[in-house]
Amino acid sequence: MSPSAIKAEGLVLAYGPKIALDSSRFEVPLGGITALIGPNGSGKSTLLNAIAGLIEPAAGTIEVLHGGEGARFISYVLQTTKVNAVLPITVREVVTMGRYATTGPGRRLQAEDRAAIDEAMERMGITDLRDRHLGELSGGQRQRVFVAQGLAQEHDMLLLDEPLTGLDLTSAQAIDDVIHAETNRGCTILITTHDLAEAHVASHVLLLSGRVVASGPPREVLTVGNLTTAYGPNLLHVEGQRLFIDDPAHRPVPGRHVHRDRSA
Repeated sequence: MSPSAIKAEGLVLAYGPKIALDSSRFEVPLGGITALIGPNGSGKSTLLNAIAGLIEPAAGTIEVLHGGEGARFISYVLQTTKVNAVLPITVREVVTMGRYATTGPGRRLQAEDRAAIDEAMERMGITDLRDRHLGELSGGQRQRVFVAQGLAQEHDMLLLDEPLTGLDLTSAQAIDDVIHAETNRGCTILITTHDLAEAHVASHVLLLSGRVVASGPPREVLTVGNLTTAYGPNLLHVEGQRLFIDDPAHRPVPGRHVHRDRSA
């Protein structure tokens, strides 16, 4: 069995009296891509917040385990819909913030910091946008900027909250390429998604519905029984050998790229 990057026992996550994730036990393997999938309000983003240390468990425990060489560094990329896109700040300034975790916001950048910023922008194909403001960018371009910020930060675990939802082809491909490049260098990736096909190609899956319904390899987790438990019979459809999730909040938008259909 591969070593674990994250372990949770009896984990309960709540906002005040409202429970977002009820008592759950699971492990996330070290390395590879772990997909978090489930209906809206199932606790996916809340779980990422807990892994990032932004919220404390209401009960139980969650451990982000140390690697062989010391503490694990986490980089967390939020959905662009949760970020004020009209801030008077340039692309390079946003990416530079990724270095604050190690340099501090008041310290001057060193050569290695500037190199990390330049490399992150190059990888995301946004070098030519470096002097533009966020409000001047398309949604896909903004998403690439925030992924570049995450890449610029020292990390061996990358948390991505729906990074591919509703993006243009260029942005979706750039982010998809980076996700696989990061796993090739040994980074542990956790990604929230609404696409069954996307979850099927992950190395590990957490299926959520107000709790962790199932955790493990895709073939063991994404069964008709587990998916029906998570989504309910009205949202899950079986046609021949294919499964479809009818999720009104995440239907394709005309003119935008659909990374993969929500079927398997």
